[in-house]
Amino acid sequence: MKTRNLAVAGMLSALAFVLQYFEFPIPLMPAFIKMDLSDLPGLIGAFALGPWYGVAICLVKNILHMSVSQSALIGEVCNFLLGAAFVLPAGLIYDHKKTKGNAILGAVVGALVMAAFSFPSNLFFTYPMYIRLYGMSEEAIIGAYQVIAPSMQTLPQCLLVFNVPFTFVKAMISVGITLVTYKPLSPILHGRYARGFDEAGSNEG
Repeated sequence: MKTRNLAVAGMLSALAFVLQYFEFPIPLMPAFIKMDLSDLPGLIGAFALGPWYGVAICLVKNILHMSVSQSALIGEVCNFLLGAAFVLPAGLIYDHKKTKGNAILGAVVGALVMAAFSFPSNLFFTYPMYIRLYGMSEEAIIGAYQVIAPSMQTLPQCLLVFNVPFTFVKAMISVGITLVTYKPLSPILHGRYARGFDEAGSNEG
């Protein structure tokens, strides 16, 4: 069982690493904020294997990405913290009672925690580190937001109006895909006789 779980976690970590490359800009967001679905495998792993496996998948994904990083590891640290804030609450709630309702509840709570955590993590870590290491100015960062919304005056205001809602929507896209694909993936994730969220009773996996 442990060997299989590690193998599945490794597969999901590799998939998450690959998904980081498929990022794209979003209209009405500054160009440096991009959408990707690399948190999706971590959420699936948290449901299928347990919450701490989900966190480990987020960690391994970012360790792998360090080899090609151009962000002085700032992006990887932030991505890991946000991913863990997403998948850990989701996995813990689902692990308490494995039903479809708890899967939905856990995933939505995880998305909310991730969105809320994006505010302090960007305000006190990510942007200050980029300013310090790359010589960027806070005014230049705010200016990128002002191109879209001229009324933006402070960095906290920018984060609340743009980053927090964006992070929540990004997480909810992964939630939706997980809820649709989890049952078909169950035979691979759990073994031949695994049950999906939407079957009667609890999920044995």
